[in-house]
Amino acid sequence: MRKPLPMTAGEMRDRGWDQLDVLIVTGDAYVDHPSFGAAIIGRVLESNGYRVGIVAQPDWKNPESFTVMGMPRLFAGVTSGNMDSMVNHYTSNNRIRSDDAYTPDGMPGNRPDRAVLKYTNSLQRAMKGIPVVLGGIEASLRRITHYDFWSDRLKKSILLDSKASILVYGMGERQVVEIARRLDKSETLAGIPGTAIAVHYGKYQPEEGDVTLPSHEELNSNPVEMLKLSKLLEANQNPWCGARLIQRADSRIVIVEPPAEPLSTAELDKVYDLPYTRLPHFSYRDEIPALTMIKDSITVVRGCSGGCTFCTIGLHQGKFITSRSRESVLREAAEISSSPAFRGTISDLGGPTANMYGLGCDDPEQMKKCRRPSCLYPEICSHFRTDHSSYIDLLTKTGEVPEVKNVFISSGIRHDVALRDPDFMARLTSKNISGHLRIAPEHTHDRILALMRKPTREVWERFAAEFNKNAGRSGRKQYIVPYIIAAFPGCTIGDMQAARSFLETMGAIPRQVQIFLPTPMTVATAMYFCGRSYPDGEPLRIPKKPSDKQQQKDMILYGIKGAKNYDRNDAVNRRKGFSGKPPRHQ
Repeated sequence: MRKPLPMTAGEMRDRGWDQLDVLIVTGDAYVDHPSFGAAIIGRVLESNGYRVGIVAQPDWKNPESFTVMGMPRLFAGVTSGNMDSMVNHYTSNNRIRSDDAYTPDGMPGNRPDRAVLKYTNSLQRAMKGIPVVLGGIEASLRRITHYDFWSDRLKKSILLDSKASILVYGMGERQVVEIARRLDKSETLAGIPGTAIAVHYGKYQPEEGDVTLPSHEELNSNPVEMLKLSKLLEANQNPWCGARLIQRADSRIVIVEPPAEPLSTAELDKVYDLPYTRLPHFSYRDEIPALTMIKDSITVVRGCSGGCTFCTIGLHQGKFITSRSRESVLREAAEISSSPAFRGTISDLGGPTANMYGLGCDDPEQMKKCRRPSCLYPEICSHFRTDHSSYIDLLTKTGEVPEVKNVFISSGIRHDVALRDPDFMARLTSKNISGHLRIAPEHTHDRILALMRKPTREVWERFAAEFNKNAGRSGRKQYIVPYIIAAFPGCTIGDMQAARSFLETMGAIPRQVQIFLPTPMTVATAMYFCGRSYPDGEPLRIPKKPSDKQQQKDMILYGIKGAKNYDRNDAVNRRKGFSGKPPRHQ
């Protein structure tokens, strides 16, 4: 019988352990499922022979809540959970959210704002001298100086503010195993791909090929330098040719090693074949909404080649695609379908972008020297495979697993890539969507789409026409559900009015519209912060007032009646491409 990783001293004793090797502190409830980062990292370490325990959602005001299993022998790992704690807590208009999907019964308030910092500070008080390893999305996107939307100012690397031993960025499996091995052998932590460390300026030894980023002080004095920082960061995201990045803040230096290589298919299979219980820890009595949403879905692909300027996936998972083997996915499908609670539907075979399964670069030599931030923009790279036959086969074979009646795609697709494969377009409308297909055009104005690094409106129109043609042939009622972003840097209320008109003609008014949220380290956030366009440095109109942002959202959802304060001068501003002066920053 499979057991979850221990959360109490009693569970440690049941395993015959007197001490942990590694303690993982997470802001999520502990769900032993491969869609939860703490579970993956814990199981990977366990499979390498380490004794691992989980402290989930501790009381950050009480250091004793971190010591329920004692002090670990090697290190304590800290993550805010599957979501950034600030994104988890606040809307795009900085209002407090009413629930937390990663907490039993969706109750809010079980993790603090800036959870990584607060957990680390509590650990350092409770366990003097313990090495602390930061990881997860919150740490990953704060590895260098970044704009913090919630305080409206630049913040230093979280490594400096937390005084942690090392920061892991990216997915982390390779890094944590190497960190554990080195600490076990009393070796230095310097030089591990996919990590960052901090040293005093006087101890920094430059190496040939190091790339120096604008310092924290330079960025504070000249916000436009954020565009330079973003370009340098994106240019060095390739694990095979990326440089070591160096950034100074006061008397300290943050050294960011090149990214870790993505896991191979065989390595990714091993991660998903580990003995997860696929259940919440038995101590929980209430439902955990996030698990309910994904319990019958399967992650089949990692990475995203889109390079959208507002998206954090490329900065975290990377742009290079790794797909699981068909056999690994079918094993997981069989395990899901054997559950008494299974109702016959695999809700998703997906990942960051579902139809990138089996795709990616077809030229390993080119891949290892490529510095393009996107494989798909401004055009799909000639080396990028667009043949969906592997994904079609996976959908078919999963549907043949005993007890499986339906296999759906619910995590969204990249429509420009789908258009390259007529067989996949026909497949979409015949079997694998439940009536609604999610795509993410994000906008309808080519000027804004260019700032997003998204396909043009014409591509969306061609996709919709092809989709509707195939839907008509299939005889099934099928609809496109588009994701739209309002209040993106450079976007005006007039742009949103035009978008509303276009969506009406397409018969595709979305049910939800997301107001742009400036998450740390993205290119779009750099544009938001400095008020300049990423491609050419030209001034941009930046919607910043909550009322302006809400107007743009309401324009899509409700039309002109929902945006009563429409700016009569907006048409002139749109012709210029911006309005007003770039914002000032302290």
